[in-house]
Amino acid sequence: MSSRPIAVAFTGASGIAYGLRLVECLLEAGRDVQLLYSRAAQVVARMELEMELPSSAEQAGVLLRERFGVTEERLQVFGRQQWTAPVASGSNPPDALVVCPCTTGTLASIAHGISDDLIDRAADVMLKERRRLILVVRETPFSAIHLENMLAVTRAGGVVMPANPGFYYRPEKVEDLVDFMVARVLDHLEVAHDLLPRWGAGRL
Repeated sequence: MSSRPIAVAFTGASGIAYGLRLVECLLEAGRDVQLLYSRAAQVVARMELEMELPSSAEQAGVLLRERFGVTEERLQVFGRQQWTAPVASGSNPPDALVVCPCTTGTLASIAHGISDDLIDRAADVMLKERRRLILVVRETPFSAIHLENMLAVTRAGGVVMPANPGFYYRPEKVEDLVDFMVARVLDHLEVAHDLLPRWGAGRL
């Protein structure tokens, strides 16, 4: 298992529950996490989960470390303009970056190399350093522009993983749908989990 942390970014797309569950599972699996979040993610957290995500990265770090029961060494939180963060440089990149959920606006910025904030820059670093970048895009329907941007990211080496949970394992609650997507992300990160039965394993 890599000793490098995994970075997770929350943006303003619907589905912040995916990102929070991903962070929880990574920490439970023994992986350290570097967390980034956009201003719009704060709005979505409030709307969808009645969760107040502070504007101050320092305050958000305290809140989230308390939520997950971990130390600052395990979970670091960085501000959107904190250019001294490790994720901003190819000299100290994380093992991977997952933008979860990912807006089509963030997708566009990444596809075209626009680094106006730390999330965009961190994604740019992942692509140029040939490290894993996963975008859990949440939008429907997709326009031709969205699809072209997804293709550009894929050609550059990223993985586009729209938040499209499956139903073949008969989910019974919203949390089951969240776990489906988180399980797929963890598989691509090569992080062990038991969130869902494996296809063909005789448990379905």
